[in-house]
Amino acid sequence: MIKVLVTGAKGQLGSDLKDLAINLPNIKFFFIDIDDLDISNSDETKKYFASNTFNFLINCAAYTAVDQAETDKENAFKVNALAVKNLISGIHPFQTKLIHISTDYVFRGDHDLPYTEDFPTEPQNNYGKSKLAGEEEALMYPDAMIIRTSWLYSSYGHNFVKSILKKGRENEELKVVNDQLGSPTYSGHLAEAIIQIINSDLKKEISFTPGIFHFTNTGVCSWYEFALKIKEYANLPCRIKAVPSKHYPLPAKRPAYSVLSKEKIISTYKLKIPGWEKGLRDCLKQLNQ
Repeated sequence: MIKVLVTGAKGQLGSDLKDLAINLPNIKFFFIDIDDLDISNSDETKKYFASNTFNFLINCAAYTAVDQAETDKENAFKVNALAVKNLISGIHPFQTKLIHISTDYVFRGDHDLPYTEDFPTEPQNNYGKSKLAGEEEALMYPDAMIIRTSWLYSSYGHNFVKSILKKGRENEELKVVNDQLGSPTYSGHLAEAIIQIINSDLKKEISFTPGIFHFTNTGVCSWYEFALKIKEYANLPCRIKAVPSKHYPLPAKRPAYSVLSKEKIISTYKLKIPGWEKGLRDCLKQLNQ
């Protein structure tokens, strides 16, 4: 029986993977979170893997409080970088294949074309720097695949979609920034892509390919345009007003442009990636259930 470990099981992606795992009887999934194992503790992690072996490890665990990371740098690096090193130390003797989730924040964010996987990294905040440090750890392991994503949301956890739904029902007007561009990513679609990658390898159709890949839903919009579409699909009664980012200064600098090129993952794994509007519809459908 193929065994797959998912860390960060209570997060958005971990939760969506858990939903899909129910329909995959050929794979035995193990879902853990910090309550089960503190992967930033090297001794605990080493002990865990000494008695538990897996064919695949999907690392969804992350410190994602972007603004908080500006003053809590040590913990951001502990979870986003040191923990990756600990995981690799644990799985290395068993040649477990690693799928590690990263972010668009590793880039400077002022480009005007979709970022390819080999574009120079230059994170502008501590969150991005900690995630880049995690990538560097992962790349030292020969069986590591890094998937960078952006603007992730789900029917689980806290995210932009759920925030707009809540505030849109409570307020007459919402102000949303219109000068940051990206590709919203429905976590459920990323989870499906990860399962397809694993299944393709297990069926010997497409071999697991280490390296860096990008995955988001297709298409580009601003946060303002994204909010308008949420309002439309959910029939929210509020008005939505476009404002520049300078009206909302935050501790961590945000990328103005964070569109990721998906060509490499599409060509390598023959993925069909839905548009971001389809992702939003699927998420809202899940929330309504």
